[in-house]
Amino acid sequence: MLNFLYIPQADPNPLPLLDSPWPILLILSSYLIFVLKVGRIYMENRQPYKLKRVLRVYNLLQVLYNAICFGVTFYYIIIVGICDLHCMETFPQGHERKTLERSVHFAFIFNKILDLMDTVFFILRKSYKQVTFLHVYHHVFMVAGGYTLSRAFGTGGHLNMLGLLNSFVHIIMYFYYYLSAEYPGVKASIWWKKYITLTQIVQFVILFFYSFYVRVFSRPDCRVPHVMLYVNMMQGMIFFYLFTSFYFKTYLRPLKKKEN
Repeated sequence: MLNFLYIPQADPNPLPLLDSPWPILLILSSYLIFVLKVGRIYMENRQPYKLKRVLRVYNLLQVLYNAICFGVTFYYIIIVGICDLHCMETFPQGHERKTLERSVHFAFIFNKILDLMDTVFFILRKSYKQVTFLHVYHHVFMVAGGYTLSRAFGTGGHLNMLGLLNSFVHIIMYFYYYLSAEYPGVKASIWWKKYITLTQIVQFVILFFYSFYVRVFSRPDCRVPHVMLYVNMMQGMIFFYLFTSFYFKTYLRPLKKKEN
């Protein structure tokens, strides 16, 4: 019944956690059960946990982690130019940069799993209003999508652009989280908070048009899988809609009410 989960392995040397669907299924199932049901039951008669020290370490770790991922990817892709930006194909087995490609790819996938802790902390702090459909869907898709695309198409390649942009956005986002947790009094005065959402929206626009460009205008012999490009474009549109809706409800609608 679950044979559809066993996507043919594109990489003969699969990454940790991706050799079988069960590790990812277990992680995501546990995550959803906790954040949607068990966690709320557990916290029902408890005071919110004070996680200031934990969040301080976690957010700084995320800033550092994403900065390293961004720095390495930017250096090799943009400065050294080990890939053709017009058609970033997965390196073949035996390529001199294959180990680097696989290492950076796994670092990104593992970071998406680590991101799931965001929601766990929201539950433990009883910040339920932050556990929105957008929040949960985004986290689940990044992990499940990472598994699916990695299994089906291998490491690196066109997905490098996703890793590059996503890690840059997360540097800004987790730095904001750090300031909010470390200095609660200045949270309301961080004027650039809304620009984090705008940066995320721009990220999805770039990813959509980059995939569109590769699909339509790249060289005829480009072997980036069309299915991957279509998935990137489709999810780019979905996330664009969800994040722009969030931006409107959070920042523009309250502003209009004040003006009225």
